[in-house]
Amino acid sequence: MRVFLELLAREASAVEFEGPIIEARAAGRGPREIAELEQAKVEALKVRQLLRRRARREAELSALYDTAGDLAGLRDLDAVLEAIVHRARQLLGTDTAYMTLHDPDRGDTYMRVTDGSVSAAFQNLRLDMGAGLGGLVAQTARPYSTADYFADARFRHKTHIDSAVKEEGLVAILGVPLKLGQRVIGVLFAANRSARPFLQEEVALLSSLAAHAAVAIDNARLLQETRNALEELSTAHKRLREHGEAVERAAQAHDRMMQLVLQGRGIEDIAAVVGGRLTVLDGLGKPLTGDLHEPDPGLFEAAQASRALGRTVRRGNQLIASVDVGGEPLCTLIQEHVRDDGTRREAPESDERILERAALACALLLLFKRSVAEAEGRVRGELLDDLIARPHDEGLTERARRLGVDLDEPHTVVVAKHRGQRERAAFWASSQAALAHGLAASRPEEVVLLLPGQQDARRVARELSASLGAPATAGAAGPVTAAAQVRAAYHEAQRCADALVALGRTGDGASAGELGFVGLLIGQDRDISGFVRSALGSVVDYDARRGTNLVGTLAAYFRSGGSPSRTAEAMHIHVNTVSQRLERIASLLGEDWQEPERALEIQLALRLHRLSS
Repeated sequence: MRVFLELLAREASAVEFEGPIIEARAAGRGPREIAELEQAKVEALKVRQLLRRRARREAELSALYDTAGDLAGLRDLDAVLEAIVHRARQLLGTDTAYMTLHDPDRGDTYMRVTDGSVSAAFQNLRLDMGAGLGGLVAQTARPYSTADYFADARFRHKTHIDSAVKEEGLVAILGVPLKLGQRVIGVLFAANRSARPFLQEEVALLSSLAAHAAVAIDNARLLQETRNALEELSTAHKRLREHGEAVERAAQAHDRMMQLVLQGRGIEDIAAVVGGRLTVLDGLGKPLTGDLHEPDPGLFEAAQASRALGRTVRRGNQLIASVDVGGEPLCTLIQEHVRDDGTRREAPESDERILERAALACALLLLFKRSVAEAEGRVRGELLDDLIARPHDEGLTERARRLGVDLDEPHTVVVAKHRGQRERAAFWASSQAALAHGLAASRPEEVVLLLPGQQDARRVARELSASLGAPATAGAAGPVTAAAQVRAAYHEAQRCADALVALGRTGDGASAGELGFVGLLIGQDRDISGFVRSALGSVVDYDARRGTNLVGTLAAYFRSGGSPSRTAEAMHIHVNTVSQRLERIASLLGEDWQEPERALEIQLALRLHRLSS
């Protein structure tokens, strides 16, 4: 018996346990002793088998423990799955082990990890659901094994699967499901290149490894989801922080701009707060500050979109914010973002909010200035109305002086006719009067201006026409140097404007002195001698110097209906003399002296000259 204990102690092979029996027979031992040795051998072999099974179980438990340790320190899913497949191959003593996983996007399974495989076609194999041994395992969620794959008819064979298995040289295959709850996510396999049955212990071991693999896959999924969630939270936190910083920056800029508005500062100060290359346009699209760089034809469409949305609009490297009041554009801000080298850069979102607040601040400033101008315009307009209606009121001069207008200084009265655009014309006239330290009043069809110094009616007509976008006609009178003269000058300027319209000169401007004989007829102070000098002075002076009678010849020429022969008869001179005198007159008066309007002025001047003589 001792000999068998020694064999067990040194883990001898099963063949070596026959040695003591052979030796006993050779020594001639009796049948009873040999039978006892046989019985002892059987018991020793049972002990040997039990020890081997316990050693194997210890190895399996150690492998499972190592696998659990790998899962606990999971960092790389691929490395963990490769370790599980490798341990399965080692513990079961198979030629190869591999794992397939379900692909939810394509609806089939694919080879995920292999160990001991030599075939590229096998390593890249994809299996339809329900196909092959793996398909049977996935469908039933139960382990299956076959000692001879190609002879087994329990599952559905597929040509491309069988071809890959044959190329790999596999014969005996064991597959167990990878399960998460009741859902099968893949299959773990162990396979031999020769026929062999798989014991229940091997099936249980591979199932344990498969359970660990499923946990590893699920942990990796949860870990990835956690990482994704953390990244999303980090991104959201970053955006929230950036948004908060942008809001804080916009709020600080808004507070600063509101302080500037309350302090009565200008649009340039607001533009300095915004920074960058900023252009501020008024309601008519004229720059109030800054310049337009590379004007875009779509600029005003973008401004209209900004007003409709109530937000800043992006166009290339431009930010555009526009504000309206009652549907009327009030101001538009254009901010261009460029680097120091002149290249474009993307504007941060915070700049959009700042530009919106800057547009509101500019709108408030313009509205405030407009309100002040309108209030002051009403006061100035009422004073001018009183000067026209009650020119002899003694208090008018003092009222004008309080508004910074000295009526003792020369002033020109201008009446500008517009076509019903009363509000815009009144705003323009009020602005002009405020800038020039004059007065302005608005009427349904005209505006009246009292401006210091000598004013050009043509300039007034031109600038008002540009502001209205329609022709305006202006008449001027003056200068006046007393409150009592304003009424008469107003009526004269009004008659001048009406005369221009009647003469078809809408959009033009003139004073009575610039209207020729028409001005003589409508002017308040009819300067007859001045008119005669203007129309006929050069001819009168020539006669005085030379002792000729060109004035008489000119009068006779008009009386005879413009006939040189009849003029010669009336003056008892030769017709050639008449022709020579007419040539001289043309050189003195100009070649257009016989044009209808000019001829009419000359004839009127001849009559007045004769009467004054």
